[in-house]
Amino acid sequence: MSGRRTAYEIYWEILVFCRKPQSFTGIINRCDLNSKTGQEYLGFLMEKEYLMETIEGDKKRYSSTGKAGEYITLFNSLYQKLFDTAPTFKL
Repeated sequence: MSGRRTAYEIYWEILVFCRKPQSFTGIINRCDLNSKTGQEYLGFLMEKEYLMETIEGDKKRYSSTGKAGEYITLFNSLYQKLFDTAPTFKL
């Protein structure tokens, strides 16, 4: 599959990347997002409780929650069935 990523692929990328706590800047750089869309994606994932925000000193960090594991597993399975390959970061 080529072309633009779907929102579901972007959610997957963010959640996989955030298995270890990440900064906002790290997420938008790694997932190739701009600041505005990055905030929208993170806000949605936090609202759904797939991502949580923690404060470490004066820095915010974002981490995938246990609930995110279910999404990651389901997305991986569906992606493999559709495209006969595991999902990967597009970068």
